[in-house]
Amino acid sequence: MTDLWTRLEQTEKPLVMYGMGNGADKIADILLRHGREIDDYFASDGFVRGQSFRGKRVMTFAELKEKYHGRPFVILVGFASSRPEVMAAIDALDAAYELYLPDVPVAGEALFDLAFFKRHREELAAVRSLWADETSRQVFDAVVSYKLSGRLCDLKASICEEEAVYRALLHGASYRVVVDVGAYRGDSVEAFLSHFPNLSAIYSLEPDEKNYQHLCSFLKKKNISMVQSYPVAAWEEDALLTFEATGNRNAALSAGGKKQVTARRLDTLLTDATVDYIKYDVEGSEYEALSGSRAIFARCQPDLLVSLYHKSEDLFRLPLFLKNLLPGYRFYLRRMSSYPAWDLNLYALSPRFTPV
Repeated sequence: MTDLWTRLEQTEKPLVMYGMGNGADKIADILLRHGREIDDYFASDGFVRGQSFRGKRVMTFAELKEKYHGRPFVILVGFASSRPEVMAAIDALDAAYELYLPDVPVAGEALFDLAFFKRHREELAAVRSLWADETSRQVFDAVVSYKLSGRLCDLKASICEEEAVYRALLHGASYRVVVDVGAYRGDSVEAFLSHFPNLSAIYSLEPDEKNYQHLCSFLKKKNISMVQSYPVAAWEEDALLTFEATGNRNAALSAGGKKQVTARRLDTLLTDATVDYIKYDVEGSEYEALSGSRAIFARCQPDLLVSLYHKSEDLFRLPLFLKNLLPGYRFYLRRMSSYPAWDLNLYALSPRFTPV
């Protein structure tokens, strides 16, 4: 048994990177630790404007093919996307070339390689036995296989239909009050309003200043009055923390952040609310946000959505934490359509609601 990083270390073929940015940087840095360097970088035609990345000129794919004159090379995808046309372009490359989408953590330092898998084999096995249906186990197996292999076929095997989650898994008609932890610019609010017909209140938390401004503008434009928004981060205690303000989906709490942000426990922010559903998508701070919600869990027994893809250890640490915290709950795993293995969500369903 081996993993992608060992195969890339051992191959004699040139390694070429599709994309440039944070993901490509992380992949290139990991490869350097394995004694390999990216030979060339390329991007989609519309993004090539004579720029360089890590000291190499970014080429179009046509230029790349001309350079190698039919000599085989390995393509590594260095960015994320959920856009169907972008995913289709990656599919087409995968059908014609040797292609991988290396799994690198959004947050944290731990890499899900073979050594990591062996260290945490028992925890991963415990989590696999936790899932309440076969679909969850299939998604889990496919994600673990993908993290080790980097292969598109494993990644695609983990994709689920988002509408089926709302239609057949969640108890949307029973939700009156929901909490959106990591509200971004209002996309979750829009989904809640579309799928939860009996809502009376939404509490939205978004610590990034630019994202929060977009959220407020969205709520005003759509004339949505039931949302109470807070420019704060969810955390395990009330505190003032440093924050990496990016103005996009990757904005996150960070020890090296340049801005300060108010962090609150949900337990102190929402002391009186009776909550039916909470979504946690907070770029690697899910454990701390959940830890600050214990009183709400005990008082309200809400359904939960918890993102599991930001840190490598999230895949087992968060489900096992919630198993001990939420007796009687049923746990499901689903992953929405995206490359790489982002949008991987745990759904913890309360005994308070009728089982699906």
